[in-house]
Amino acid sequence: MNHLGEIISLAVAVCWTVTALFADKASHRLGSMSTNVLRLSLALVFLAGVMWIGTGYPYPVYADARTWLWLALSAVVGYLFGDWCLFNSYLVIGARFGQLFMTLAPLFAAIAGWAILGESLGWKAITAMAVTLCGIAISILSRDDGHHLTLSLPLKGVLLGIGAGLGQGVGLVLSKVGVQYYAAAIPEDAPAAMDTFLPFASTMIRAAVGALGFVGMMALQRDLPRLKAAVADRTGMRYALIVTLFGPVLGVSLSLMAVRYANAGIASTLMALTPVLILIPYAFMYKQRIRFREISGVVVSMLGVSMFFLL
Repeated sequence: MNHLGEIISLAVAVCWTVTALFADKASHRLGSMSTNVLRLSLALVFLAGVMWIGTGYPYPVYADARTWLWLALSAVVGYLFGDWCLFNSYLVIGARFGQLFMTLAPLFAAIAGWAILGESLGWKAITAMAVTLCGIAISILSRDDGHHLTLSLPLKGVLLGIGAGLGQGVGLVLSKVGVQYYAAAIPEDAPAAMDTFLPFASTMIRAAVGALGFVGMMALQRDLPRLKAAVADRTGMRYALIVTLFGPVLGVSLSLMAVRYANAGIASTLMALTPVLILIPYAFMYKQRIRFREISGVVVSMLGVSMFFLL
């Protein structure tokens, strides 16, 4: 099918919109670290079931050392760094602005794709990056009484948002390398289902590394009692379940499928539509007024993102 990767990428944007809305709620109720541990642990259960039904094995049976290495690296960058930044940005600036900074992911993906995969990075991509940055600047900068430009958001939230975009973009490219190694490691006589369920198997590896990493971080911070309390919170667990289904299970698995059929920069571009899709539902859920300046910033930022694909 023509443009299969692009179509899957759009589906990922919808999944991540739902994920962002409920991750915001879960992070405020359970804490960002507990939410990440729960969603990745639940994802492992779902993915094991999907793999068992689809391939007869509840684990990535053909993954070799190189596959584990690259997917583990992508988990460290994408989950332990990127998602830690993203979920904490929700606590500081909310999911709407947190997702705005995710438009930086194509920028970082393009740079990482050039550095790691040898993908082209010409003046058109650089122009797209500049437009994206301008859009974000419109949304987060305002003039004070002295008519000087100043941040309209807390600096901590801005830095967390940038870190989230960096982790997402670089993690996606590292995932693409890992998936390529995994595909090469599957024997020719293996069942055809192994190739079909390759994205789910790859996501399972990333989720396992991510969950263990977050548990380790909580243990170092002596914060494990909070995780126990989070498990007992039924409302919080419902939020975590929704985040799991639309995030690590569907969203991330489809994102890995997308980068198999489309350029990493293009796939990341279309997945970055979440800041547009989230505006109306976020405003209704939190009864917030959306300013024209913020809408303009999102539109300009998304124009920059689309230039990665259109130019």
